[in-house]
Amino acid sequence: MKLSEHKDLKTAITDLPLKEKDKLLLRLIAKDKVLTEHLHYKLLEDESDLEDRKETIKADVIQLIPELKKLAAKDALAQVRKMITSVNRFYKITKDPVGEVELKIFVLNHIPVEYRKSTFGYRDYGFLFVAYYIKTVEVTVNKFRKLHEDIQFDLSNDLNELLRRIYDTKLASAAADVHLPKEIN
Repeated sequence: MKLSEHKDLKTAITDLPLKEKDKLLLRLIAKDKVLTEHLHYKLLEDESDLEDRKETIKADVIQLIPELKKLAAKDALAQVRKMITSVNRFYKITKDPVGEVELKIFVLNHIPVEYRKSTFGYRDYGFLFVAYYIKTVEVTVNKFRKLHEDIQFDLSNDLNELLRRIYDTKLASAAADVHLPKEIN
């Protein structure tokens, strides 16, 4: 049930006494962890906390890199998805598009792209890893293009390094298939 479809309910909610509204609001917020964290960030944190959040994600990625190199493609794919999910959660909480693009470029630049195949199972997780990786890069490039040109200038070296890395590995054909640029100007 959407609130916009029930104008009478919307009016009734706005007519509630302030104390009752606050109680209902707090109960609703408590049910959504992302919303709770977003409100905490918006109301109680400042710019330095944003940088701390970015640094925490970067430190977690750096810590996981040695472990990733030892994994088969299936397990690596799961770990990389968790890393990208943490960046997506960062964006949901902070609503910082620059930080999201910066962190995704960081993660994608640091994770290895070559993994051994698992000996058991019928799925080619190497193929799935490549598809996920290239799709994530493609989405990141699209978000990068929506940023202000000054910010694009600041992030362009890292993004171009990522694109060079892709076209220098076995990922080149998959990148070319989705028309991923070889360089951002």
